[in-house]
Order: sequence, then structure tokens, then C-alpha cells
Amino acid sequence: MQADSLITMKPAIGIVLGAVMFIASHCPAAVYRSVMIEDVPHIKQKPDFCGEACAAMWLQKQGHDVTQDDVFNASGLDPLAARGCHSADLVKGLRALNVKVGDVWYRSRPGKGGEVQWLALHHDLTRGIPSIVCMRTSEGPNATEHFRLILGYDAATDEVVYHEPAEKNGAEHRMQRATLFKLWPLKSSAEEWTRVRIALDAARARVPQRSTGHSAADYAQHVMGLKKRLPSNKFSIALSMPFVVIGDETPERVAHHATNTIAWAVRHLKAMYFERDPAEIMEIWLFKDKASYEKHTWEVFRERPTTPFGYNSANHNALIMNIATGGGTLVHEIVHPFVVANFPACPAWFNEGLGALYEQCSGRDSQIVGLTNWRLNGLKVAIAQKRLPSFRALMSTTTHAFYRPPSGLNYAQARYLLYFLQEKGLLVKYYNAFREAHADDPTGYDTLQSVLGTKDLAVFQKRWEVYVLLLKYP
Repeated sequence: MQADSLITMKPAIGIVLGAVMFIASHCPAAVYRSVMIEDVPHIKQKPDFCGEACAAMWLQKQGHDVTQDDVFNASGLDPLAARGCHSADLVKGLRALNVKVGDVWYRSRPGKGGEVQWLALHHDLTRGIPSIVCMRTSEGPNATEHFRLILGYDAATDEVVYHEPAEKNGAEHRMQRATLFKLWPLKSSAEEWTRVRIALDAARARVPQRSTGHSAADYAQHVMGLKKRLPSNKFSIALSMPFVVIGDETPERVAHHATNTIAWAVRHLKAMYFERDPAEIMEIWLFKDKASYEKHTWEVFRERPTTPFGYNSANHNALIMNIATGGGTLVHEIVHPFVVANFPACPAWFNEGLGALYEQCSGRDSQIVGLTNWRLNGLKVAIAQKRLPSFRALMSTTTHAFYRPPSGLNYAQARYLLYFLQEKGLLVKYYNAFREAHADDPTGYDTLQSVLGTKDLAVFQKRWEVYVLLLKYP
């Protein structure tokens, strides 16, 4: 029923309804009998997911394994909106789940239409159909809009019974029907009020298919929390799943990094090596210059950077970058959380060697490839001075020993060993074989011999050193 007032209805209907409304306003028990939809589970909403939680309560009552996240995901709302569903979003999500919602927005002149819409709501309750109602949280000027699930009516006390998603113990709360009438209309203008009621006929609802990993709802919740931590309004946010990207360059530049560097690298690295995403949503902070990098790393993380380029902060599940130094370190650091997720026992020499390989990279034959870079010249000097450790020594280093200063030579030797394997078409084969055989070959030394088809890595290292000396950079 979408009529605004009796004036818009046919005269006969208007007379009957007018009589009903008069009796209801003076003696509601004479018109509205008590009704209650029992045993509806209560779900505490996630931040700003009040409508999603209300929908999930009823869908679960109907026997459907649907969560508030599923409802959000079905709506198609962009996680970067950093909010839960508004009425239109919620309707879209419910319809995608095959829930019949009927009419939703009822407009009237100020002070009119309340009894008409309550009559329709009560009628649905008697048929076993609850309603999600959007109402103001209070009558004050700072009231916000909020969804509640209406499940019943007590004629003896003239109270509406509802589930309150915002509270942990929010099942079967009560409010006077007069209070509902005050909070229900959204006073969009001095000339028009709007009442939002979503009737939930879920008899033919369907359970959505869920993908593995983090969903849009997970990212929306993360971005909502993240916005509260931004140092200033100069920062913008972009998504490059599984990462949330934050930067204080222009929004266009931040989006460019997210798409052209991060998403590009992730897509190619996953195609070659990694089946699983990191277990947690990770943040990538791109500070625009040295001053911003040093200032905001302290303000946001209470850490002092020990490198001018950027680093992986395991304590904060974040990659922290001075993007003015270029994207090489960024791609390097992107490798590490994927290694942790897919090869958790990986030794430091391979983890850092693979990250370092892609510090300077490009595309070749639809694959990501490492190029020669600034580490080459120092490696050549070490080879010429005969102070390079054997591959057995390099691959046997503990994590602590690998990072012990000066560690730059370890990075370079590991990088250019993997560069050689890459150029010979053996790197992906070695990675897969090493991961498979790690329990029996924790350093990867025996696997390297097998992949190279040699039993003497000392002889191979001499050939490799000649190969390295012939490489050029730039």
C-alpha cells in the first residue's frame, strides 16, 4: 500500500480505512491483536551492518546459512564506501538472495501515513512475515538512521517487539507504538516524510556461493576501521586485494600504484608461485616522500624506519614505504607475505632472494621477470676478491645469520642465484620442488643439485660466477 493519505485513495476504501485508523488511534487493541514471531535468532551486528544483521536473523530462522557478511556481499556495495548497506543497497542484496521485499519507500505529507503503514506491517506479522524498519535512533538533532527487525506486537501494552542488532543481548526489545511512530519517519524535507519498511518474504531465499579468502564485507569492515586511523584528510585509500593501499599522494596516484604496481605484481606472482593469499588483510602505506615517511611511520605505528626505502612491519601487518624511492622495494616486500602464506618454513636466503629478484622487474611472455639491478656491482667485486661464501654456506645460514651485518652480500648472492635459475627456465620448477621436499631438505641444497642436474655445486658455482661477471647493469 503506497498511498500517502486518504485523499489519494478511492472514496470507499478511504472511508473504511479512515474508520479503522480512527478506532486504532483511540483503541489499538480493538484493531491490532497481539502477534509474535517466535524463536528468531539474534545476531549482533558488525560496525554499521545493522541492516545486514537483521536480514541474516530472519534468513537463519528460515533455515538458510546466510550471514550478515553474505547479505553485504550480495548487495555489491563497494567496500571503499566504508559503510554498511543503506536501504537501497539492502534491498538490492535481499533481492539477489531471492527474498521478496515488496514496496519499500512510503512517502507522505508530514504527520500523515504512519497508521497506514503500521496497519500493513501488522498485517504482515499476522502472516508470519517480519519487517526491517529504518528509523532514527532518537528524536534529537544528532540522531542517526538505524535498522531494526520488527517481530511482534503486544496489544495489552501497545508495544512493538523487535530485535536490536546493535546490542549483544538485543533480542525481543520493546518500544511503545507511539515511539515507533515518532522515530520511523525520515524527515527528508519540510514537505515530505519517508518511511522505509522492508517486508521479508524469504520462503524461496537462496544461500549464496562463498569464495575462499576475504570477502567484500571483510574489506568494508577493515576500511571502516582504517579511516579512523588516518593521520589526516590528505590520505586516500584504494583496494588491491589482498591489500588495502593508503597514501598521501593524490588519490589518482595512489590508485595508480594500487593498479599498475601492486595488482600487476600480485597477479603475476600468484600465477607463477602462490596459491593462497596472506591469512590477514594487509595494509600498504605509501608515503609520498622522506619527510612524510619518517613523520607518519612514527605517528601511525610508533616505529622509526631503519631503511630509507621501506619495510615489512610484521607487528602491524603492514608494508610501509617511501614511495618516492620507487616501486622496487614495494614489489620486494609484497613477495614476503605470500611466501609466509604458501611456504611458511621457507629459509631466509630463498625468501629474501625471491623478494630481491623482483626489486627491478618487468613483464616477459606474460610472466614477471627480475632484471639486473644495483646489487650486481657489489656481487662482482666480492667474486673478484674471492670472498663469496659457497652456496652450501649461504643456503645453510640461519635467519639470524642471514640478516647479520653486512647482509647485503647475502641478498645479492641469493638474488643472482635465482636470477640464473629464472633465465634458464628453472626457477618455478625449483620453487615447487623445494617446497615439496622441504621436510627432507630444509636448506634446499639437495633440491638445487637435482634441478640443476649436478652432484657438485662447487663446480657449478665457478661457472655461475663467470656468468655473473658477464652480466651488465645498467
